[in-house]
Amino acid sequence: MNLALNTATTILPVDDAARARSFYTEKLGLPHRGMTDNGSELLGSDGGPMLQLLPVSDGKHSEHTALSFEVRDIERIVQDMEAKGVRFQDYDLPNLKTENHICTTDSEKCAWFMDTEHNILCVHETLGMQAEYQL
Repeated sequence: MNLALNTATTILPVDDAARARSFYTEKLGLPHRGMTDNGSELLGSDGGPMLQLLPVSDGKHSEHTALSFEVRDIERIVQDMEAKGVRFQDYDLPNLKTENHICTTDSEKCAWFMDTEHNILCVHETLGMQAEYQL
């Protein structure tokens, strides 16, 4: 068995699936692929990773990055996303500082934001390595 030959799906809890779907399609440009019988919204590209927005009633969400998108030219991506109304988080901690919303380390650049359901998301650019996909 080789799971690398199968599509991976990230499942994120959401309070309002329709509101979350609008965020992911309008702000992030993910194509809507349909809805499941339980009210989950499915997003993603043909043959690539999928995102399932799962309605939950308890309002619990992760306190860490739940999903990160590998991008090229993170500075341009952050500007484009801000122009669409995405608000980025800024940090000034001993081991994590952002400048223009972007944290730069030896190996990558990252910028964090939240969706409408308070899930923590990220765009990141791996330094010294070409990204295969672009947001």
